[in-house]
Amino acid sequence: MNPALDLTTAATVLVLFSILWIFLGYWWGRGNSELDDYMLAGRKVGLSLATCTAMATWVTSNTTMVAPQLALQMGIWGMVGYSLGSVGLLLFAPMSSRIRSLMPTGYTSGDFFRLRYGTTSWRIFLVISLVYSMFWLISLGMAGGILIESLSGIDYKIGMTVILTICVAYTMLGGLKAVIGTDFIQTVVILVGVVAVGVMVAQSPSLDNIFQETMHRRPQLLNLLLPAGIMFLFNNLLFGMGEIFHSNVWWSRAFAFGKGVGFKAYFLAGIFWAPVPIAAGFIALASVAMDINIPQPDQVGPIVAAAVLGKAGAVLIFVVIFSALASSLDSLLAATSDLLLEDVYKRHIKPNASRQNMRKAATIVTLLLGLVTWIICLPRISDLARMLHFTGALVASTIWPIVAGLYWRRTNRYGAAAAMVLGSALGLVSYFAVGFYVAALSGAAVSFLVTVITTLLWPQEFSWDSLHEKEDSMEQ
Repeated sequence: MNPALDLTTAATVLVLFSILWIFLGYWWGRGNSELDDYMLAGRKVGLSLATCTAMATWVTSNTTMVAPQLALQMGIWGMVGYSLGSVGLLLFAPMSSRIRSLMPTGYTSGDFFRLRYGTTSWRIFLVISLVYSMFWLISLGMAGGILIESLSGIDYKIGMTVILTICVAYTMLGGLKAVIGTDFIQTVVILVGVVAVGVMVAQSPSLDNIFQETMHRRPQLLNLLLPAGIMFLFNNLLFGMGEIFHSNVWWSRAFAFGKGVGFKAYFLAGIFWAPVPIAAGFIALASVAMDINIPQPDQVGPIVAAAVLGKAGAVLIFVVIFSALASSLDSLLAATSDLLLEDVYKRHIKPNASRQNMRKAATIVTLLLGLVTWIICLPRISDLARMLHFTGALVASTIWPIVAGLYWRRTNRYGAAAAMVLGSALGLVSYFAVGFYVAALSGAAVSFLVTVITTLLWPQEFSWDSLHEKEDSMEQ
């Protein structure tokens, strides 16, 4: 299939967006002299920006590209199951308020584990969180290369390099302020673009035609009793909860949002996000009705939009997915850099680092993180869905230690460590023995049992005041 965009058009769009995002990163980052400004946007982000950054960050390439892929592979349950990722945002809404009140001077999710459960659990959590972050970064970098190659014919490695370079550049320049500011613009672009593409695709072959052709050619996609689809439905619910509950992407925003903002922002973001995967996944069903050849499942979204809408549609889907990629890549770069800076550099390498030293180190950490991601992305090692869901067992094993640790004074610290280790191990066994669609389900189930049983049998008292770490501990 010939690319929908010619080289000149694709290059023009890339250059214009590159200039815009990098300029905005510089503009919003001009006043970032303090560490709190760079890492947490001054801890006073308002409701509109807070809602948009949560929404845009969760509308990743995995929403706009993997949701259609899963719909093509698992039918109705693929896209509906993916939409259950909104549950994680909705449930994190009250948690974000509690996090903000319990840890008013916190910086990362690692701070919580270190103070709540001690060194062993903290380090286990760090391994899980950093592995997940790297896999997510890699999937986003790969998605950028796939997008540009699918729509323009530009080599995968070149496209991947361009998108990573842009996001690393403006994140380094502006920190979380730049990330949140660009997320606001990207949210508007994503919502308008997804709605426009969905409407135009639905009008090309009629909805009735899409249904009839899908029933005739691939009836299993409309089968509500498809076993793998049903398993994926529950697996993705827990995977999404694990992704959000544990990730510093969401914890850093809980610390950055102004008081009273977190609950409203995450709740609204969850409501607005839920229809997006369904709209994106619908594109895959249209490909069946239109008899479009899809060389690889993770390319179905761009290829169908380009085939139906022509050059204008290709440009639109290019802009939408580019915005979705950037909104997630920048957030993940900033949050993972914070985790490396606070929990690895500060706590393991240079305990006496001052805030000034850490502010200087922050940009270096972001640059190195981007470089490592680029190196790993060079070979295209797997399809996006399977690669991301590999981490499902890991992140799902953190759900119950986090929830219990925030709300249950007597949670056993050794039980929390065991829950993460055993949940991750058995979840990975399920991943390889059964499939990616059960890994998070298995990991969460084991983690739940271990957390609850160890706490009921060997409860350990904890004082919430222990989470109020003094700010001057960062001034050393």
